[in-house]
Amino acid sequence: MYTKEQASQLRQAFWTAFGQYIAPHPSAEGLKINWSNYKTGIKHLYFRMRAESKSASIGIEITHPDAGIQELFFEQFLELRGYLHETLGEEWEWELHGANEFGETVSRIYKEISPVNVFNKEDWPALISFFKPRIIALDEFWSDAQYSFDALK
Repeated sequence: MYTKEQASQLRQAFWTAFGQYIAPHPSAEGLKINWSNYKTGIKHLYFRMRAESKSASIGIEITHPDAGIQELFFEQFLELRGYLHETLGEEWEWELHGANEFGETVSRIYKEISPVNVFNKEDWPALISFFKPRIIALDEFWSDAQYSFDALK
């Protein structure tokens, strides 16, 4: 078991390693990008990567505090579902109005793997191999799809 400080340091070390590994890869638009902290350009819409002690996930999170607006965003993604899955090369899970770790209502489109453990450095290659192609594919999807969300900004 790790102290809070040790766990934080290991997580930070993983994300630093991931960032260094993926940094040479430009965005779909050919720009330098912070892959670990991806900016969609739309408030309350995030591409999140999580690595924990038993699993890891990558996904699109809609966190708008208004459930109706959150649903509008989700419906817009549903319109683009075929294109999203085609770009990703796989199907993801879709969850309208679930709860996050803070009990807030969020909607998610995500992919998860387990068992992997961010605190075990032997699992880092598997985590990086899981995250890298998916965040790159999300970026490719978003470079085209973001304009479909202009009316919701």
